[in-house]
Amino acid sequence: METSFRYGGDSKSLRIHAKEKISISPNSIFQLQGELDTKLGAPTFVNGMLRHFHPVLSASLGVGVWYNRRDKVHYHIRGKKTFSLTGDGLVNFNVKGRSNIDKELKQIIDYSAATELVWSIFNVKKDQDVRIKLGYNVIDKIPYMQVRENNWTFNIDQNRRWTVRYDL
Repeated sequence: METSFRYGGDSKSLRIHAKEKISISPNSIFQLQGELDTKLGAPTFVNGMLRHFHPVLSASLGVGVWYNRRDKVHYHIRGKKTFSLTGDGLVNFNVKGRSNIDKELKQIIDYSAATELVWSIFNVKKDQDVRIKLGYNVIDKIPYMQVRENNWTFNIDQNRRWTVRYDL
């Protein structure tokens, strides 16, 4: 199980996030995840998703059920396609999107689409890897950046929204 502490965002409270991936086949997993807001003492969201990876296409597709405090139960679909820009696969261009649809499958609750340039740097120092991601949210027209170093992740966007995450 992957567990992380997250701080920042709109709530400015510490949240505990947990994710469990259960392998179904070599290219498919069932992913369960949830988050607890320590300020409210209540779940922020709970999600169950079936994800399938297409290694030949460098793409993935996921469908699942999502619960959160605001929209209650809804369906979630997401996709991602990676284009390698270097022969070693350390610099990639990603195109990704997601959509949340109400439980009657009649109305889209929210959606997003983004493009990202991702640079992975292995062994900056012994056992220290860094990933730098520069992205652009196409729907909201907001650039963002992520810097990840082993267990630490820092996210920030043009609107000064930020989060810090520590993976246990």
